Amino acid sequence: MNNPFMTRAIQLSMEGVHSGRGGPFGAVIVKDSKIVSEAVNQVTSTNDPTAHAEVLAIRKACEVLRCFELKDCELYTSCEPCPMCLGAIYWARLSRIYFASTADDAAKIGFDDSFIYRELKQPNSERHIPALQIMREEALASFRAWADKSDKISY
Repeated sequence: MNNPFMTRAIQLSMEGVHSGRGGPFGAVIVKDSKIVSEAVNQVTSTNDPTAHAEVLAIRKACEVLRCFELKDCELYTSCEPCPMCLGAIYWARLSRIYFASTADDAAKIGFDDSFIYRELKQPNSERHIPALQIMREEALASFRAWADKSDKISY
């Protein structure tokens, strides 16, 4: 099945390879059958490990649409999203994800994020990068302030 939005995401992934801006990943966000934003991976060109195509496309779409929820939008991405991108997709509340290549395909060329999924199952203190809780009571003050804030914008 040929899809113009996925075709564009795949074109962007190839542009990313040839431009040298980052890895072979492209993403397109669509609303009402129109492209709202598109992006390519820019991790190495921006020295930003979070500059994945999906995250950049989400940021651009939110800027264009002037909102922080993309619940009426769909994501077309050249590869199955990594854990970070998947988290961003859920926070943005996109309505659907279409992907072309799989995480296994990406792993075969050196983009293996399976270790992150394994790490998430480990207790915080046993992870490769240990996560140690400190100063919880002090930090809860901002949560209490948020809970009591009458003019907050929930998300």
